[in-house]
Amino acid sequence: MSTTPDDPSNFPPDVPVGRGPGTGPVPTGPPHPDTSPADTEHSDVALRKGITHTRVGATWTGLVIGIVVLVLLLVFILQNLDSVTLEMFVWEFTLPLGVTLLFAAIAGAVIMALAGGVRIIQIRRAANRQRRLNSNF
Repeated sequence: MSTTPDDPSNFPPDVPVGRGPGTGPVPTGPPHPDTSPADTEHSDVALRKGITHTRVGATWTGLVIGIVVLVLLLVFILQNLDSVTLEMFVWEFTLPLGVTLLFAAIAGAVIMALAGGVRIIQIRRAANRQRRLNSNF
């Protein structure tokens, strides 16, 4: 009698019929993990979770908000083209009002960023000092 490795007569008695070398695993779910029967919903959809927050989505949202703010600034500057004289110490500048206010806002943002950066450095140093003290014990 000629037998092959996949011949069921070669399997031990505890191996069920259809299971053994070469038969592969028996599929228990849908043929593809992304597919499901038509009458059932995915668990996230059923719970109304939707799509989670992603970095790309946050970047896209930030880009759109930035463009809207830029357009609003451009409209503001174009509507405030009256020239004003700005005196600072011994210098004197003549600029449109919208540009002058834009420069003032940028200067305020830079000052706030510098103050925030100094505070971040202070907190980092304090955390590193505390970490060193805790590691000595």
